[in-house]
Amino acid sequence: MNARPAGMPVQPAASHLHAKHWLIVLPDDTLRPVLESIETAHRSINVRMFVFENKELLAALVRAKARGLHVRVMLNNQRRDGSSQNASAAHMLSAAGVEVRAGHPRFELTHEKSLVLDDRIGFVQSMNWRESGIHPARDYAVVTEDALELGEMIAGFDADWERRLFAPRAGSSLIWCPDNGRARVSAFIDAARRSLWVQNERYQDSVIIERLARAALRGVKVHVLANPLHRLKPAKLAESLGGLRILRDVGAKVHAARHMRLHAKMMVADHRSALVGSINFSPGSFDHRRELAIETTDAATVARLAATARSDWSSSVRMDLRDSAFILRPDAPGDALVDADDSDDGV
Repeated sequence: MNARPAGMPVQPAASHLHAKHWLIVLPDDTLRPVLESIETAHRSINVRMFVFENKELLAALVRAKARGLHVRVMLNNQRRDGSSQNASAAHMLSAAGVEVRAGHPRFELTHEKSLVLDDRIGFVQSMNWRESGIHPARDYAVVTEDALELGEMIAGFDADWERRLFAPRAGSSLIWCPDNGRARVSAFIDAARRSLWVQNERYQDSVIIERLARAALRGVKVHVLANPLHRLKPAKLAESLGGLRILRDVGAKVHAARHMRLHAKMMVADHRSALVGSINFSPGSFDHRRELAIETTDAATVARLAATARSDWSSSVRMDLRDSAFILRPDAPGDALVDADDSDDGV
């Protein structure tokens, strides 16, 4: 196994010798492990990002290009309203000679957040590369050194870069939308027998709501953590409220995060397996957007995810799902209901 890059979080001693996954937790670990890994790259860097604003990471890619690395960056072109948050990053990178392309036009959005360095280490992330500290949020990245996973990440990147079709590898731990995302996420939920810890921004996809409800009905202890619903646009409020009410009514515990914005897309099943990536539980994510997640059974990675989920739960509050909790004040400005990152696009 390759040596862990400088700055990478050290896993507990329980991590087995041949583990090929480890974990970054934000905001705890910061983006420093990503930055330092880029600085140690020697040959190539592939980045796929929905929002890229972080100046340190931009400068690191410019330096990598100056060192002679082959650097490719695929950015989401624009949101559905036509706005773009990546124009400045694209201009800076292109001016430095970095190859920059928009995501494949067959997707409504390129929402995947991933990084591959030297074809030897890959990051499957929930976090965008925003300015550190501006919007502190709970996010995760699973880091992999598995050769098959890396090969598949590179193949998927190359296919979208070259505007070709891509077929995920059968039996892979990687999960791709719109290819196999809904089926794989459903199968993960269906396999849970004792417990499910769920963190997501959206609870709007009817198939996933059904699978979570069935899990609760067969006796799985389902803990659902969401952002307070006032962060959603009013047009999305009823849909999210309905899904969370269904889950509550069948016995799942539904809480709202406090003290930190929840941007994670994560599940832990039975404290034995976990899923991390960019996939929101919305029809748009499953059907129309390029998304990537990874399933892991690495003991130390799963243990830290479970511990983080329990800690976040301990500081959360039971979500008030009554209609009266969401009646808007007549004097409340419309944009006061929407977090800077929480548009219909779902970051």
